[in-house]
Amino acid sequence: MALVRFLVKRFAGRGVDGEDLFQYGCMGLLKAIDRFDPNYSVQFSTYAVPVILGEIRRYLRDDGPIHVSRTIHDNARRVEQFCGEWRAAHCAEPTVGEVAEGLGMSREDVLLALNARNRVRSLNEPIGGDGNLRLMDVLGAEPMQDIDSRLTLAKMLRDLPDEERMLIVRRYFKSHTQTEIARDMGVSQVQVSRMESRIIKKMRKIAGQD
Repeated sequence: MALVRFLVKRFAGRGVDGEDLFQYGCMGLLKAIDRFDPNYSVQFSTYAVPVILGEIRRYLRDDGPIHVSRTIHDNARRVEQFCGEWRAAHCAEPTVGEVAEGLGMSREDVLLALNARNRVRSLNEPIGGDGNLRLMDVLGAEPMQDIDSRLTLAKMLRDLPDEERMLIVRRYFKSHTQTEIARDMGVSQVQVSRMESRIIKKMRKIAGQD
C-alpha cells in the first residue's frame, strides 16, 4: 500500500483527486499480486510498479475527469469573439498583449482562454517519429532530456555488433535472465555476465564521450 501511495505522488498537481488515483493504483497492485510468479528472477516490487502505473495511466487516459472552469470558458468565448473582430478589422491575428488590453484581462487569463479551446490530448499520443515515446512518458519531466537519452541509446544499440545488441535487448528490454540467454547462446551464465558487464561499460564510455 505504501508503494501505491509513493507512485500516486508522481501524478500530483494534475487536477485529479489523489484518492481516485490511489484506488486505481490498488487495483493495479491486486493485478500484480494475482499475476506475479515467484519463479521470476525479480523482486515483487520490480514487477508491481509498471502494473500499478499502467492502471493509473489507464484511468487518466480513459476515465480521468478534466474540468475547465466556467470562467475560463466565458473568457474563451470573449477572446474568440475579439480575435474574430480584430482579424476583420486589421486582416491579421492579434497578439496576446493586444487581446489582454482590448478585453481588460491579464495575459495569463488570455493564454488560459486560448488553451481552453485546444483539443484534449491522449496520454497515449506518440511523441516523435518512431512512436516509442508517448505523452504520458514526459508529463512532469523535461521532455527534451528524455528524448535525447532515447535517441542516444538507440544510436548506441545500432552501433553494437549483432550478438551484443541481442544480449542487451533481451536483458533490459525483454527482462530475460542471464541463464536463459546463456542457454540459447550455448555458453555459461558467467560468460554472459562478463559479456554484459563489458558491453555496459563500453556503452557508458560512449555515452560519456557524447
